[in-house]
Amino acid sequence: MSVLAGPLTETLGVTCPIVSAPMAFAAGGALAAAVSRAGGLGLIGGGYGDPAWLEAQFAAAEGTRVGVGFITWSLRKSPSLLTDVLKHRPAAVMLSFGDPRPFAEEIREAGALLVCQCQNLDHVWDAIDVGADVVVAQGAEAGGHGALRGTLSFVPEAADLLAREAPDTHLLAAGGIADGRGLAAARMLGAGGVLVGTRLWASREALVPPRHHGAIVAASGDQTIRTTIADIARQIPWPVGFTARIYRNAFTRAWHGREELLAANVATEGPKYREAFAAGDPEGAAVWFGEAAAMVDRIEPAGDIVRRIAAEAEALLAGSGPG
Repeated sequence: MSVLAGPLTETLGVTCPIVSAPMAFAAGGALAAAVSRAGGLGLIGGGYGDPAWLEAQFAAAEGTRVGVGFITWSLRKSPSLLTDVLKHRPAAVMLSFGDPRPFAEEIREAGALLVCQCQNLDHVWDAIDVGADVVVAQGAEAGGHGALRGTLSFVPEAADLLAREAPDTHLLAAGGIADGRGLAAARMLGAGGVLVGTRLWASREALVPPRHHGAIVAASGDQTIRTTIADIARQIPWPVGFTARIYRNAFTRAWHGREELLAANVATEGPKYREAFAAGDPEGAAVWFGEAAAMVDRIEPAGDIVRRIAAEAEALLAGSGPG
């Protein structure tokens, strides 16, 4: 039996404890299906809720067993999105950035696993209270939206809390994990597996513009920043306490630290931002990757990435990896 196998893989119905992050706009059905076919569990990114897009992505998964993730505060504006998605019988539903309580019962009644992504201990307590099957402890190294805690300290703290208060709840680590070292480290920190975003964002199946992929291949972890300017430009009212980690580029140099000015000029700057993003311009809009950019040197099939992470971690945990 693989050293990676255990209660988490049994609960998720997978052969390796790797789940793909439901990255808004990037994690479509093809990516989710590729991760699941490689032995992990792929999640379609529900994002801010586009019913037609979600239908198209479940079709793109071609019947492969996948799950889905939602931005919880946004889902509360259109709760019928969840009802519609559950008709596809997803293996799991991940809720992030908001109170999971309004949706937990419906998810559970549909037979899907409830996954709660957490950025601090209060969020973990919410997940315990709602009876989550899986908790994701997300560190600030992650690309996209998150908060302040670092993965290295947050994961064991969450693991200890779950061991005391909800021993049947499984834990995934997220934030800065892009290779087998990250998975092996997560296991040593008390997580059963990992949620991988940035490394799978840099895959052939991800719905990412080619020049954005070019940016991550050339970038180091130093070339990212946590900021609110993308949300200001898009006029998306994210709750206080959450920021987004994105690529340092001309857009961030122009506006990070000048948030009030950007907000005052959003009638002009917002359309410029949307035009640049639609064109796949890696300088004029946000490019959504995290500190794990340092470990991305090429764009390759998602299945190859998943299998390599698992093989590297297995070798390390079995004692045959690099010292």
